[in-house]
Amino acid sequence: MNTLSKIWEYKDLRNKVLVVAGLLVLTRIVAHIPLPGVNLSELQAFFSQNQIFGLLNMFSGGTMSSFSIALMGVGPYITSSIVFQLLTMIVPKLEEMQKEGEAGRNKINQWTRILTVPLAIIQGYSMLYLLHSQGIIPSWTLYQLIIMLISITAGTMVLMWIGEIITEKGIGNGLSLIISVGILAQLPTSIRNTASLISVADTTKILELILLVLIIVLTVGVIVLITEGQRNIPVSYARKSRGFHSYSSLNTFLPIRVNTAGVIPIIFAMSLMIIPGVVGKFLESAASAWIARAATTTVNLFNNNLFYGSLYFLLVVAFTYFYTAVVFKPDQIAENLQKQGGFIPGIRPGNETVRFLSNIIVRITLTSSIFLGLVAVLPYIMQAVTNINTLVIGGTGILIVVSVTIETMNQLQAQLTMHTYENY
Repeated sequence: MNTLSKIWEYKDLRNKVLVVAGLLVLTRIVAHIPLPGVNLSELQAFFSQNQIFGLLNMFSGGTMSSFSIALMGVGPYITSSIVFQLLTMIVPKLEEMQKEGEAGRNKINQWTRILTVPLAIIQGYSMLYLLHSQGIIPSWTLYQLIIMLISITAGTMVLMWIGEIITEKGIGNGLSLIISVGILAQLPTSIRNTASLISVADTTKILELILLVLIIVLTVGVIVLITEGQRNIPVSYARKSRGFHSYSSLNTFLPIRVNTAGVIPIIFAMSLMIIPGVVGKFLESAASAWIARAATTTVNLFNNNLFYGSLYFLLVVAFTYFYTAVVFKPDQIAENLQKQGGFIPGIRPGNETVRFLSNIIVRITLTSSIFLGLVAVLPYIMQAVTNINTLVIGGTGILIVVSVTIETMNQLQAQLTMHTYENY
């Protein structure tokens, strides 16, 4: 509260917060402008009964269950960003462009926006066809299909544009804030549905609800601990002499975050887990009997919580190691330290430093991968322990909301610190 009161004292900071808040309200308005020609009650029942698509709906901020013009949310833009992020690690020309500074990054960002358009069309059409195959959307004419795809693509681009404006204001990451607000927007409905299960005479349900609340509080605490946790590697810089002046050595540290990969491994794993279920739904009505049976078997298998949760956990662990290896490069860090005259005490510069950093990141990644895996499957653990499945915000949603809140508050604190320095 003290921080919030200080923010209100500075006009420019106050205006930024108000503009960001207004833009986030605008995203929720866009999310509730529906496309015509769908039975909303059947649509909402479809997403509530299917765990895979329910998770997709959560990430879209409920735009799928409301059949909004922003049906796919910022999903196509996130997909495009991940594609280019991986390409910069593979394609040397893109990697050089990223190292050129702001001009190179702006060029890559522009290509990311351009790729978002065809991805929005493809993903939008896939979702429309899936809903049509389930009997939720009636048949459409070519003109109606074109109008819907244009609306869906425009909705995604509007949300992307709003997200970039929020990021430019310097108060958190715009896309992350849009996703977090979308997740929180579904919380009142979940609480209402959960509260409806409570009966004064049913002591068991009350105890299960208390256990559910305790699990959520504990989960938030652990997420904060892991998100803020880091391993500090001591680094020393050699003594320098310039003319008759001698500068003493500088001792500092190299911070390595426990959760280097963030929430990206969960998104990767979820993307892979969705494919069999979606393809199975498409092929259930196939003309060939054996294809239809295989599709039904696949859908039923992925609707089994034990199988789905186990495979999901293993994929998250694997992708955590993969993405950490992509973003954390010990050889580059060791090379930069050597160029700047820095070294880790007791460790020789060069290959020995690379091996030392590699061993540390492997051990840290084990902790973060298990943590992310447990966060991903937390909804299934909570359902098994408490027998309550009405609270749709799972571990992934909590992780996103908590991480974004911490990041936003850190940026606000940094801007407050700048104003304090200016006053002095």
